[in-house]
Amino acid sequence: MSPDQLYPHDADLPTAGVHLNHTAVYASDRHLSAEFIAVILGLRVGAPFGPFVPVDLGNGVTLDYYEKRDEPIQSQHYAFLVPEDRFDAMIGRLEAVGVTYYADPAHTDAGRINRLFGGRGAYFADPDGHNMEIMTRPYVRP
Repeated sequence: MSPDQLYPHDADLPTAGVHLNHTAVYASDRHLSAEFIAVILGLRVGAPFGPFVPVDLGNGVTLDYYEKRDEPIQSQHYAFLVPEDRFDAMIGRLEAVGVTYYADPAHTDAGRINRLFGGRGAYFADPDGHNMEIMTRPYVRP
């Protein structure tokens, strides 16, 4: 069934009340990857929950790290809206652990940040090559 059949063009699409609760993040070592992002973002790793190691982002959403060793990890992109007053500390933690950050998602502008939409942002890879992004202002969408 197409969206047009479900919702006529003149009807409002429902959006209120829909929130992301969690997402699984594949990792070759779930503990290492969860600890990595928690350290960089200044968060804590939660107690294992079944096959998952959660990192609570503080807005009702968790990253649930799931170990996957039988096939290569497909790189994904995760973007984190972070407080302006914590951004420099996150960059400092990336530098302290020897992780290069970039101003662009293609990772060509090393050691620099961007200033998109009046904020600051940077991209970096996690231990499995996921393209992580920290930004202090959300993107302005049309």
